[in-house]
Amino acid sequence: MKKWFNTAGPCQADIHYMLPAGDRLPELEQLIAQRNYFVIHAPRQVGKTTAMLTLAQELTASGAYTSVMVSAEVGSTFPDEPEKAEETILAAWRDAADFWLPDELKPPTYDLNQPPQRIGNFLKVWSAASPRPLVIFIDEIDSLQNQTLMTVLRQLRDGFPRRPQGFPQSVALVGMRDVRDYKYASGGSDRLNTSSPFNIKVRSFTLSNFTLENVRSLYQQHTEATGQISTDEAIDLAFHLTQGQPWLVNAIAKEITEYIAEDPMLPITPELVNQAKEILIKRQDTHLDSLAERLREDRVRVIIQPILSGQELVNMPEDDLRFVLDIGLCSRDSRGGIQIANPIYREIIPKVLASITIASLTSIAPTWLDNDGNLNAQALLDSFLLFWRQHGEPLFGSTPYPEIAPHIVLMAFLHRVVNGGGTLEREYAIGSGKMDICLRYGKLTLAMELKVWRDGRPDPLKEGLPQLDKYLSGLSLDTGWLVIFDRRSGLPPISDRTTIENVISPDGRDIIVIRG
Repeated sequence: MKKWFNTAGPCQADIHYMLPAGDRLPELEQLIAQRNYFVIHAPRQVGKTTAMLTLAQELTASGAYTSVMVSAEVGSTFPDEPEKAEETILAAWRDAADFWLPDELKPPTYDLNQPPQRIGNFLKVWSAASPRPLVIFIDEIDSLQNQTLMTVLRQLRDGFPRRPQGFPQSVALVGMRDVRDYKYASGGSDRLNTSSPFNIKVRSFTLSNFTLENVRSLYQQHTEATGQISTDEAIDLAFHLTQGQPWLVNAIAKEITEYIAEDPMLPITPELVNQAKEILIKRQDTHLDSLAERLREDRVRVIIQPILSGQELVNMPEDDLRFVLDIGLCSRDSRGGIQIANPIYREIIPKVLASITIASLTSIAPTWLDNDGNLNAQALLDSFLLFWRQHGEPLFGSTPYPEIAPHIVLMAFLHRVVNGGGTLEREYAIGSGKMDICLRYGKLTLAMELKVWRDGRPDPLKEGLPQLDKYLSGLSLDTGWLVIFDRRSGLPPISDRTTIENVISPDGRDIIVIRG
């Protein structure tokens, strides 16, 4: 049967390329044998459901356990009505057991309407009747809130001492967050901030991204099925761009094999990987588009805003830092610092933040193009200066990150430029004090560095020129822009203070310095 790369919902082994569940969480079988309860949390679209469904099937097929993955999501509509939530959840659990398990392992007939503690009683009766120890994976547990959440967790804790004869041998809570971050207060604004009432867990796991070898193995499955070869360089690039994020790994391969290079005689090359990456960024599919919701949260903004501007992180709760790591928006670098999780997210995030501003610029004519459709650097500079003086300051209010409003407005303008067929690449890091931008359009490559002049700080020109030299050297360019956003208090309007001058960098390059 023909197989495909999957980007929508759990993988199905008969039609999708997928990795063995045990490869990603090899410790779980030992924890289950030790009768442990544990938590598995990871961002959306990293394969949690696929891995747990597969593992449950493998455990049942081994003959040692009765194992099934169930979901709590149907109970999320009843945050403060535990009885209604439990009734709905248990109906869904029975449906799951009926589908996934053979008749001899299915739960016995049980009155789902019997209060109280319906879930605890259901698991007690099933465990006692099952010819094998029961292992349950509860997906979407963190979709529950308030009294319903507390009721479910307390019932699991209450039955824990009776395992495995009178309660499941192992229970895994599966969701996006660890227990301490489950929503409790009305509206979901507060978190439990404690592992209680699930303090019986032995460990919390984060389902990690694919390794380079995982990506190689996944793409090799396609090669073996179709004969279409992925070059080593293409696989390395796909891993670099995605850092192994499973949805992105699959999305790049799907775009290439089903649309860009459907003919299996065409090898998958780095050029095709880059082409697929640009398509994903421009299209902003569901997974990428969902980042926008997170970026507007205060505890995300307090971290992403300084990263984008190259500033140091401010003092913040440790939970906020853990949150951006848990949802997969950020990762640790080799020195333990915080960075955006992968190069594709680094491209997507500024574009998402600038989306409202971009929508405001559709009326700006592309005067930066010559009659042949080529980008003219001088015309682009003139167009930008005109745009900045007329529209820069009024557009600051359209951005969700006020501290870096000038960066976002400039990037919105540049997105308007590359919409005609170019690309925009950005580099930024905490503590660097800068953002680097590389615009590519046809044969023209334009590099610029963005700096901010704040109250009580010296003019960034002296620091910015050698930094820009280093960036230009890496791109083999002899000229570039240094854009200095003057954010000091008491200044005249941008329309009056925007200036331009030509200077020579320490390494002898011609630099255009724009102050605004």
